[in-house]
Amino acid sequence: MMKQIIATNRKAIFDYFIITTLEAGIVLCGAEVKAARARKVNIKDSFIRIMKNEIFLFNAHIGHLNTTNAYFKPDEKAPRKLLLHRKEIDKLFGMVTQKGYTIVPLNLYFNSRNILKAEIAVVQGKKLYDKRESLKKKTIEREIQSELKNRNIR
Repeated sequence: MMKQIIATNRKAIFDYFIITTLEAGIVLCGAEVKAARARKVNIKDSFIRIMKNEIFLFNAHIGHLNTTNAYFKPDEKAPRKLLLHRKEIDKLFGMVTQKGYTIVPLNLYFNSRNILKAEIAVVQGKKLYDKRESLKKKTIEREIQSELKNRNIR
């Protein structure tokens, strides 16, 4: 199964512990799909809310292409409906309300059938010391990789 990743939310991976992930479809108009193919998408500060038994993506910026009609310019930061089964939405709603988790998008991608999908995750916020620990692990891994690279050359 081949994924063509369009946008990634690296901030979410740094700020949260990922509990579970799901794949959801997105309701978009044609111009927004074209903009996504041109990678004019940013989901850095986006989040997901459940309202009236429907799930929406907020703060996702899908840009406007110069080649599309200037008079038909959809709102770039409009809330976008996500497509999930009722059982999945109910499960997410239960986790968010009872355990204090939140839902964020991890990345947007085109699947093997060329349909735009969002990988969403139920996450729990990290404390400051957890973030420091993540930074330490990252720098240690980077140093190890550079050391291994230097040893293989010589």
